[in-house]
Amino acid sequence: MARITASVYTSHVPAIGAALDLGKTQEAYWQPVFKGYDFSKQWMKDHKPDVIFLVFNDHATAFSLEMIPTFAIGTAAEYQPADEGWGPRPVPKVYGHPELASHIAQSVIQQDFDLTIVNKMDVDHGLTVPLSLMCGQPEAWPCPVIPFAVNVVQYPVPSGRRCYNLGKAIRKAVDSFDKDLNVQIWGTGGMSHQLQGPRAGLINKAFDNAFLDKLIDNPEAAADIPHIDYVREAGSEGIELVMWLIARGAMDDVAGGKPPKVAHRFYHVPASNTAVGHLILENT
Repeated sequence: MARITASVYTSHVPAIGAALDLGKTQEAYWQPVFKGYDFSKQWMKDHKPDVIFLVFNDHATAFSLEMIPTFAIGTAAEYQPADEGWGPRPVPKVYGHPELASHIAQSVIQQDFDLTIVNKMDVDHGLTVPLSLMCGQPEAWPCPVIPFAVNVVQYPVPSGRRCYNLGKAIRKAVDSFDKDLNVQIWGTGGMSHQLQGPRAGLINKAFDNAFLDKLIDNPEAAADIPHIDYVREAGSEGIELVMWLIARGAMDDVAGGKPPKVAHRFYHVPASNTAVGHLILENT
């Protein structure tokens, strides 16, 4: 049987990808950011999964205001890095896992979550930056990846509770897959930041760290954070944190198992105009 063994949470700041691609990781500004992922890269080598289920948001690359799915699962065999206006990132092609992705789609839809099934799309920095942070700059990514896109760009967006419950449904889907697979689920985006308006550049360290505390010890409370609190406390783009709740809802303790082990926690300001948050939780 397939099993979710760990969840990974990380920001997906586009400037991080640019710093990696342009060889700036050892510059004074960027060095503290990348140092926070040294543990994670070694952890990834030591805990290499068979499949990564990666929750991210598209930034008007695969989707646009003409078509905005709330939840979209990639079922393709491969995905090209997207051209976001300055050429595709020089990173490996992403290979999918159509069999598991199709199984998850079937199971989750039968659990009354409406998913958009995507058989072809390019993947932007929302997906490739987390892979780069966790895996470095390999010739090929270490395993297949199932992209799962969430609309947190155009309101209305899904609630934290809806995302958390979706994580439970994904866990149930993975558990019912009849092949022995080690699956990790990643939640990406955030933390506090705002890209426009009078509060552009807003970073709220207190909110961010309180969210990390809740995510570890009280995910039910994290799931109950209302949208208005994200906007007021974490900025307009802080709403991306609801995607972390999908990953958290898929962990063992939510289904009555043991609390997760905190393998790594990291927080740093600034990286571009945002805060970088990162967490690795292992099922025990």
